[in-house]
Amino acid sequence: MSKEKRPAPCRARSQPKSARWPSPSPVRYRICGVSELAPGQSFKFLLPIRGAEEECFLINYRGLFHAYINRCRHVPIAMDWVDNQFFAEEGRYLMCQTHNAYYEPDTGECIAGPQAACGKLLLRIPLEIEGAAIYARPDRFAAYLSP
Repeated sequence: MSKEKRPAPCRARSQPKSARWPSPSPVRYRICGVSELAPGQSFKFLLPIRGAEEECFLINYRGLFHAYINRCRHVPIAMDWVDNQFFAEEGRYLMCQTHNAYYEPDTGECIAGPQAACGKLLLRIPLEIEGAAIYARPDRFAAYLSP
């Protein structure tokens, strides 16, 4: 009976960094230009997150930009029953028009409304500003959705 020689198992070889494939560049989506959204204004947009189009909104609150998924933390429905109207109390808070839940614009924290929502945060969309454009980065959002 002849014995066959088996080839030695392959060993993983480390490649020098220059020989490795470059990591893919992160995907980002242009929402609008910085000058297109004045303080106290909002802008709705769709963003692909986990394979589904999610309605989101961008706000300019006191000259700073913040973006969230358009979903109340009390019951998962859109916050603006009047299209693209999120601000209340003369631009001081974001409000869910259905539940009258109030959220801090800069943190997304619910500070008043139904008990089930109080203390919860709106789901923030990470932003980048480059030049005169505002971009959303859904790849950075995935960490928020991890179980």
